Amino acid sequence: MRSSNHLIGVVNFFTFLLSIPILGGGIWLSGRANNTDCLKFLQWPLIVIGAAIMVVSLAGFAGACYRNTFLMRFYQFVMFLVIAALLGFIIFAYSVTDKGSGRPVMNRAYLDYYLQDYSGWLEERVADQSYWAKISSCIRDSKVCARTRRGVNGVAETADMFYNRRLSPVESGCCKPPTECGYTYVNETLWTAGGGLVGTNPDCTSWNNDQQQLCYSCNSCKAGVLASLKKSWRKVSVINIVVLIILVIFYVAGCAAYRNNKRIDNHEAYGETRMTKEQPSRIHI
Repeated sequence: MRSSNHLIGVVNFFTFLLSIPILGGGIWLSGRANNTDCLKFLQWPLIVIGAAIMVVSLAGFAGACYRNTFLMRFYQFVMFLVIAALLGFIIFAYSVTDKGSGRPVMNRAYLDYYLQDYSGWLEERVADQSYWAKISSCIRDSKVCARTRRGVNGVAETADMFYNRRLSPVESGCCKPPTECGYTYVNETLWTAGGGLVGTNPDCTSWNNDQQQLCYSCNSCKAGVLASLKKSWRKVSVINIVVLIILVIFYVAGCAAYRNNKRIDNHEAYGETRMTKEQPSRIHI
């Protein structure tokens, strides 16, 4: 019985430790939202799941230490729901970020981003005007474009230096005009029309050298946000998959130990049935 309780306690302790990377992933996404992604509602399911695992693990640990049946049953029931929720979140994260990526540009190290490359629930939510007004305002307030400016001895970097930079999706989509528009580089966030605009991309006329506007109303900016979200969510999802597998193993081990405790409480030896063959009575002559 003691070994079973010890096993349950150890399982719950490691489950508690597993909640830390899940909670940390949600907090990291929250930091990304404040800096670049600006879709702050997306990290909350992960934070809630991580916090729930942490609380439930403590309940299971206490139940193992004090042999509290109610806490152990509560742990088993809620942990099953948490595992199902984490699995659902992983599936959801992959399903809404399964499409879209940046397009390579000739003689450029960075990629260009196009909204038509993305589709689905997340694309519709980002492209919605009411949501985009909040997202673009958040990106503007984060000063992400201002941070792209670099200088060498007080002089702005040259066009060739800028073209060889690996910009983030938000920097590429929101802080400069699309390459196909044919704008001439002045500095990182200042471009002039040169040689006439190329193509029919509506972003070509949406670009504005006003530092409060830039390409924040461009579809390329929306695509950059989607690409940034995809990159962030995929990183967190890889960690969550590993945690989910370990969590299921620990949960099964904890349930097995709990059942073993119940078997011992019922005075039932492991591997034997509770029915025994009736011995024939002796016949006395």
